[in-house]
Amino acid sequence: MRTPLILWGSFVAAFSALSYSARFADGKPPKDLLYRWSTVGANLIQFAIIAAIVWGISGLGERKRLLALRRPTSWGLAVGIGFGIGIFMIALTYLLGPLLEPGREQGITPDTWQPEHAGAYVANAVVIAVVAPVVEELTFRGLGYSLLERYGRWTAIIVVGLAFGLAHGLVQALPFLAAFGAALAYLRSRVDSVYPCMIVHGIFNALALTLAVVDKPQPESILRMWAVSVSALSPF
Repeated sequence: MRTPLILWGSFVAAFSALSYSARFADGKPPKDLLYRWSTVGANLIQFAIIAAIVWGISGLGERKRLLALRRPTSWGLAVGIGFGIGIFMIALTYLLGPLLEPGREQGITPDTWQPEHAGAYVANAVVIAVVAPVVEELTFRGLGYSLLERYGRWTAIIVVGLAFGLAHGLVQALPFLAAFGAALAYLRSRVDSVYPCMIVHGIFNALALTLAVVDKPQPESILRMWAVSVSALSPF
């Protein structure tokens, strides 16, 4: 399984380099990014390309096993760990959020609610809360974890978490994203399936989108919560 691991690692490394290059070259994205239909199209194309690459790499082995597309060993355990991840991320936000201010770095939360662009916002929400979790979980907690597991469970958890964080091209938000990625990898390791990871990831992203537009303008805490939970719109 060395070839799939090399290909996956090379893809993640190249993608991380591209994400950081784009971030440093272009700066923060525009505040109305989520109100644009072009954002929907660009992200769908982006995730389709990523999914095709992951699908191709996994085809070099037992695809279903490598992607962890199987029933979890325990849905009850998955729910319990999912709640634990939520508590862990909230605690991490309160501890590190005021110091790192990741929301300012990511800079994609809209300042005001614009009902005339509600359609585009909802479409972006579907991409962020459904498409992104599916593709990203297959990439990291599916293929990535499976390829790294032979080096040890905790090695796989830590490396997958760090790779997930780096792929988003952020500096201040990196500890939050890496922690979230590692927590999802822990969930994957306990239930032997990628499906619960997709669900937890989707709930976090959906929560972030909801908090971003409720009672605008929101205080800085909402920006921090967004940076913790959303993981789809950094230049991926």
